[in-house]
Amino acid sequence: MADIVQQRLEDRIPALEQLERVVSVHTSTALEYKLHRTVQSKDDFITYIQYEINVLELIKKRRARIGYHFKREEIEYPIIHRINHVFRRATTKWKEDVQLWLSQVAFNKKWGTKTQLSKVLSSMLAIHPDKPALWIMAAKCEMEDRNSSESARHLFLRALRFHPENKKVYQEYFRMELMHAEKLRKQQQELEEAKIDVGEYNFSPEILSGKLAEVVYRDAAQKIKGAEFILSLLQIAAIFDFTKELQDTILQELQSQYVDDCMMWDFMAKRELDAAGAPELQSAKGRASDTDRREERCCVVYEEALKSLNTEAMWTCYVTFCLERYKRKTNVSELKEKVINFFWGVVGVFTWLNGLKVLLSSGDTVSATQIAITATQCFSQSVEMWSFSLQTLVQLESTEAGHLFQEALKHVNPKVVVVPQLTLSGTQHLTKGLLSLVPAVSSAMKEKYLEWSYKTGGYKRARKTFTSLHEHRPFTKAFFMKMIEIEKEQETPKISNLRDYYERALREFGSSDEDLWMDYIKEELGRHGNPENCGKLHWRAVKTLEGESVEHFTTQYTLLQTGHV
Repeated sequence: MADIVQQRLEDRIPALEQLERVVSVHTSTALEYKLHRTVQSKDDFITYIQYEINVLELIKKRRARIGYHFKREEIEYPIIHRINHVFRRATTKWKEDVQLWLSQVAFNKKWGTKTQLSKVLSSMLAIHPDKPALWIMAAKCEMEDRNSSESARHLFLRALRFHPENKKVYQEYFRMELMHAEKLRKQQQELEEAKIDVGEYNFSPEILSGKLAEVVYRDAAQKIKGAEFILSLLQIAAIFDFTKELQDTILQELQSQYVDDCMMWDFMAKRELDAAGAPELQSAKGRASDTDRREERCCVVYEEALKSLNTEAMWTCYVTFCLERYKRKTNVSELKEKVINFFWGVVGVFTWLNGLKVLLSSGDTVSATQIAITATQCFSQSVEMWSFSLQTLVQLESTEAGHLFQEALKHVNPKVVVVPQLTLSGTQHLTKGLLSLVPAVSSAMKEKYLEWSYKTGGYKRARKTFTSLHEHRPFTKAFFMKMIEIEKEQETPKISNLRDYYERALREFGSSDEDLWMDYIKEELGRHGNPENCGKLHWRAVKTLEGESVEHFTTQYTLLQTGHV
């Protein structure tokens, strides 16, 4: 029976193969026709390409399943050629689409068509020479995929003609030359280990030692100034174990040319942490002692720098270093004291803010509270400092929060103070502060507090805040209008609440603000109001308004009645 079943299945094979061929041809024909429409679509090209790639993937899976690895030239290569042809038609029509070019590059990299890859890169760069990232990617492809350092070097040199001061191009060019030298060194080592005569091979000592990379470095250092860039090259060189001489050269020039750059000093100080320790320091106590000495040497370098470069940027580097070590629970008690003491020196807002954040994260609440209060004294005009210090005290539930809040409003515009995230205790502190402040700032701050309540706690919290404050004068019109705005933003605003807000606002400003009366009347004419109330409001407004406000109101009301408003 098994023989009969097998025979029947084999009899079906030609029909199935023919059916598969017909379906495939039908699909390809439909896709090809779409590419020849009068109005061509990029999506049609992409769909065709994706279809052919799916066919390739299917062939790959079937080859792996049945273990058949022959006739690639007859099967895969025509499909790959066809895909590249469609890509070429698409990139010719949509030259500006970088993603389309990159897709073709990725396709050729995946399927190992190195010659075609090089052609695509060349065409892409001819269209987009203004994009440094594409030059770098092309050079890396030549180096990694085609194993051609000469082509990669040629591309980097061409890239520098278009982008002579691009840091990233120089960094990757520098890295490429070092990788090339490393590859040659490994080849030489393998040949020597195999005891093969290397006389016929051209292993230049200059290239093996990284002289080409040094040429790139000198050209870059001449065109691009700044310790940060030079340090980036030094860090790249440090990755390779044969570049000690090159690193020493870069380091010497860095120290001689950038004595006025805080980044150079910061790097030199932190190098002390990486200095090799004594080999006999095996115990935990010995290692801790060695770490202490390294940290002390770092501080010595920073303090030496401050003698000639006493700037905020240099102080920031020093203090940031101390904070980093403090955060890592350093054993040096003197260093912990420096963290606190530095905040009393001449440093900037940025440093203080960073310090507060680190102290909070480390759990040192006493120091954080002390610094938060002192910071506002040193930078009394900084809104950012007041806001963050206030947030710190509220977060720590300090009893000083209310007092600090009142002090903030004496020094900066209350409209720009950021109300912090509050706990129950913090809310009590700030509410008490709001009700006991100087009138001029208290009224302005109520609006800010109401807005914060809505953003953090939603409508219910905003209502609660409004209720707690609406009987405590003085007010601003904006305080009531903010609550009206909040009510209107709800899915089903209540007209009774809106009337209450308007009535309270009119109690304060009804004698002089005709616009407030008009807004109230328009609300009654709206979807949720009652137009019959408009006459009563008009009568009240005329009786309440004073001076020219009556005339202005009458004019606006008449225009509203006649449909001109």
